[in-house]
Amino acid sequence: MPFIDKPNWKIEDLPWDQFDQTKVDPELLKIVKAAALVEYNAHDYAAYLANVFPDDPEFCRASHDWSIEETQHGAALGAWAKRADPSFDFDEAFKRYKDGYKINVEAQGSIRGSRAGELIARCIVETGTSSYYTALGDAAQEPVLKAICRAIAADELRHYKLFHTHLKRYLEKEGLTLYERLKIGLARVQESEDDELAFAYFCANAGTGEVYHLKTYSSAYMVRAFPLYRPENLERVVAMVFRACGFTLPSLPRKLIKNAASVAMRVKVRRAHQALSAANADWMDVPKAA
Repeated sequence: MPFIDKPNWKIEDLPWDQFDQTKVDPELLKIVKAAALVEYNAHDYAAYLANVFPDDPEFCRASHDWSIEETQHGAALGAWAKRADPSFDFDEAFKRYKDGYKINVEAQGSIRGSRAGELIARCIVETGTSSYYTALGDAAQEPVLKAICRAIAADELRHYKLFHTHLKRYLEKEGLTLYERLKIGLARVQESEDDELAFAYFCANAGTGEVYHLKTYSSAYMVRAFPLYRPENLERVVAMVFRACGFTLPSLPRKLIKNAASVAMRVKVRRAHQALSAANADWMDVPKAA
């Protein structure tokens, strides 16, 4: 697994001497493996962004640097997963993922309809990852994984600020309405349940010969990842998502939306358990429903 040359922090500086196999949670290990594949695929996203912003060298340089840090996230998570499970073949899992999940790196324009829309979507992604790694780090007991999650969460928050800075620049040019911004932002939130994470979970955890099924593997990921979120994580997500969409929410509506999001996540987790039961997915060693 090759390392990259200009990270914000170095993999070798992580506290590897503190690694404690007895504190590895096997359920967290499964979603860490999946996250490693998604993060390590950042160069394809950078190629896509270079095509969307070909005449903006300032942004292209920033997105290049962003992809270097994102790729390091995948390398660090993959290295930890290999220590936690020496049978895990990161390179083979990543090849499987790349062969089956394709990003349109040849696109000549944003799939969001505008450059401002693309940057809103990038802000939403960074919101989700910053909150996710914060929640994962809080849940983890293994010291090295906690350190990796802290480092990644800090990077993702900086990335949100980076994309938001460029978003303000493009909003001055393109003038998306608040409604248009909200529509793009909420659509990107909904895409968190698309193939990307589900297929990564499959590639990282399913044995050879298993057949990919979106609902099954999305459910398998969801029942492990969603329960990690605490109320403070969700409230932060709500604030950052609406900020990217052009709204600064007062405390009361922010808390109400956070509560609604919490209920929605619990419902999704319950339905995911039901979907796995219906699929006779006992072989997946699914955690018990709360």
